[in-house]
Amino acid sequence: MIFLETKNLTKRFGGLVAVNNVDFAIEKGKINAIIGPNGAGKSTFFNLISGFHRPSSGSVIYNGRDITTLPSDKIAKLGMARTFQTTNLFEQSTVFDNVIVGHRLRTKSNLLDAIFRTTRLKSEEAQCREKAMEVLEFVDLKNVATKLVGSLTQEEKKRTAFALALATDPNIVFLDEPAAGVNPDETEGLAELMKKMVSTGITVCLIEHKMQMIMKIADKIMVLNYGEKIAEGSPHEIRNNELVIKAYLGGSAIA
Repeated sequence: MIFLETKNLTKRFGGLVAVNNVDFAIEKGKINAIIGPNGAGKSTFFNLISGFHRPSSGSVIYNGRDITTLPSDKIAKLGMARTFQTTNLFEQSTVFDNVIVGHRLRTKSNLLDAIFRTTRLKSEEAQCREKAMEVLEFVDLKNVATKLVGSLTQEEKKRTAFALALATDPNIVFLDEPAAGVNPDETEGLAELMKKMVSTGITVCLIEHKMQMIMKIADKIMVLNYGEKIAEGSPHEIRNNELVIKAYLGGSAIA
């Protein structure tokens, strides 16, 4: 089942075409991957889907709804979350305090609630705390909840970013190079976490350069090169695509 679809999605920055007429369908309940060399337009593609950039042309359809012109906060409320290449976390705050922010997307308390400490505010604060602990347990970080983010390992920071995204109660999560900067064992752990997310009904779409991991866990892969889609298919199809091998890996076979 197609969950999110882009049609002729294009983004121009002056004379540079960063994404050029890309059609892509993300399948619900699957791990969908986007690969390509540096500068291929992968992160820009994510930014267009999640509302950080407005497309120059084309459309984004999410769960049957056109969200092309919606701002990022409204898109997030529809059930889309994302992480970034570099973890955007508050280094001098605790893991728990970073993650608790995520569920505030689902709350309705306003300034007056805060001033008068209303029942609604207290109830929603309790919900946020409960959700934060729930997702920290899910990503196996409950034991570091009170640690400052700045003291964490790179892999723990990655898991904290996952937890922050999950705290928004998403239907689909976009992960931008989730395994960058971590060792092979940690990469395997993050791959298992992505599969665990899918097992709970969350759809995953990721950008990643670690081809071994992608080939093991992805159900579907799209390849971008110079902003254009050059291939799409299963790991087996991508691994044996001559155009992909030439454009992405300079003629070397994909592991």
